[in-house]
Amino acid sequence: SKVSLLGERNHAKSSLMNSLSVFRMIEDRGRSGHVMADRRQLFAEMRAQELDSIRLSTYRTACKLRFVQKKCNLHLVDIWNVIEAFRENGLNTMDLNTEFTVARLEAILSTIYYQLNKRMPTTHQINVEQSISLLLNFLLAAYDPESLGKISVFVVKMALATICGGKILDKLRYIFSQISEPGGIMVYSQFDLFLREVLKLPMTVFEGPSFGYTEQATRSCFAQQKKVSLNMFLDTLMSDPPPQCLVWLPLMHRLANVENVFHPVECSYCHSESMMGFRYRCQPCHNYQLCQDCFWRGHASGSHSNQHQMKEYTSWKSPAKKLSNALSKSLSCASSREPLHPMFPDMPEKPLNLAHIVPPRPMNSTNDFMLSHSMPTSGNPYSTKQFNYSLDVADRLADEHVLIGLYVNLLQNNPTSCLLESGSHQDEEHSLIARYAARLASDAAQAQQQRVPNDISFSLDANKQQRQLIAELESKNRSILQEIQRLRVQHEQASQPPTVTAQQNPTLLAELRLLRQRKDELEQRMSALQESRRELMVQLEQLMLLLKEEERKQATQGPGSPRASPNHTVSRPIPMPTPSESAGTTPTHTPQDSLMGVGGDVQEAFAQGNTRLYSQKQTHTNS
Repeated sequence: SKVSLLGERNHAKSSLMNSLSVFRMIEDRGRSGHVMADRRQLFAEMRAQELDSIRLSTYRTACKLRFVQKKCNLHLVDIWNVIEAFRENGLNTMDLNTEFTVARLEAILSTIYYQLNKRMPTTHQINVEQSISLLLNFLLAAYDPESLGKISVFVVKMALATICGGKILDKLRYIFSQISEPGGIMVYSQFDLFLREVLKLPMTVFEGPSFGYTEQATRSCFAQQKKVSLNMFLDTLMSDPPPQCLVWLPLMHRLANVENVFHPVECSYCHSESMMGFRYRCQPCHNYQLCQDCFWRGHASGSHSNQHQMKEYTSWKSPAKKLSNALSKSLSCASSREPLHPMFPDMPEKPLNLAHIVPPRPMNSTNDFMLSHSMPTSGNPYSTKQFNYSLDVADRLADEHVLIGLYVNLLQNNPTSCLLESGSHQDEEHSLIARYAARLASDAAQAQQQRVPNDISFSLDANKQQRQLIAELESKNRSILQEIQRLRVQHEQASQPPTVTAQQNPTLLAELRLLRQRKDELEQRMSALQESRRELMVQLEQLMLLLKEEERKQATQGPGSPRASPNHTVSRPIPMPTPSESAGTTPTHTPQDSLMGVGGDVQEAFAQGNTRLYSQKQTHTNS
């Protein structure tokens, strides 16, 4: 009977395993179909951008990878966020050649995007699931085309460090730390492996013929007899031009830097009034400039040709700014050329030991990775309970409680998937629970025997001080925000135009209207007077010409003529005073003020007349 019972149990177990394998095969097929659909969607959207029409392969590759970066929201993640996700998932302690499953890769991407959403404001939240799916499918298309379900730590680090956002200097420093020995010298075999893996990114966007891996790629970057340090590595990859196999990498960062740069210049081909991004100026043709779309696609007009040398501009400067920069450069004695990057010490700095600052979460099964973000990781879910353990014991208990909570959440949300797991996974979960119970018992006994109230009080005091510091910083932040808001309101009130207050008072509006009407009448009267004055002056000029002609005729008749004046001399015009420009006062006129704008003959005649009149008055007074 025991033998038959054992046989029936084995038969049931084997049938269960067969059904589980069938279900897993169906699930894998469905998952692979979903992966292929997402992959086709990404490439279809990239094809819709018509990036293949760009004639230069370097710009074409950089634009395609920039599109993938923005589509996967990786432009919002810098290298430091990626390193934090690596450490949180334990990749910093793993060997670079270690391979792990796609589920663990998905957990790493989940860490990156969930942490990104925590940093982003609520109005700019991203679709985490879509971003994870798109980036996962892109990485699998690049590094797992045969669908083996395995990927190495080195590949994940190099790929994410290359296509994430941030500064290229920080990314290259991290890449060098992964391909160099502890002494700070690059390992050529690791650099060759880096090129082999990173050049799969252009191949994935169908640019393999231009930027595929070759055996000469490593030798074209560095000579093998030299010891390559960090500074030499940065000098080579950030030079202008960079190595041919990696020329698309700095260009992708330049695209990100200039995509919002505005140029108030008209394109000579498409005649758009302004440009965004790069601007290209032809050297042989005078003032011939193209926007980046026209230049990339080889458009030309007039006498311009695609064979002409073009200069690329990443910003726009006014002519005055160009002149001031040229003068400052010519007057400065020191060289204005800045180094491409800061100089770093030859010996790498000793990294900090972060093992006891934020302990990494233990990941023992696929379910742990899949649900690592299904529960909040900040804080202890059992923080209301009072434990009398030491600080280290409390940290370990918190991690175990999180694991148990994740497992319970998995059972509640996905009971079907839990039933379809294999027997080995069930054994791992049972061993996890057993290990948790054993650790609870041992830690409880040890805590009862070795209670250290001083440690507990010290930790409580430290937590209290931290809470007080946080409260002080929050209050200071609130006061600063209130001050900023107050200053902003004052600035808006001060910059408010005075017409706004005037529009609210009808009396002021009526007075303003009357003043404007009076001003118009005065201006019309002044213009009429000026016109009549001009006509009178013209008539007076004509009369003076006739009078002068008459005097010339009389002078030709003889010196005894009674009309001839021997004392008649030509005098200079009397300098006229400057008329007042004030509209509210009436200036005092001199006899010469009315002669403004009159010809020299009229002024001369009036000057002589005034002289004669003055001499007659003097004679009359003496007599």
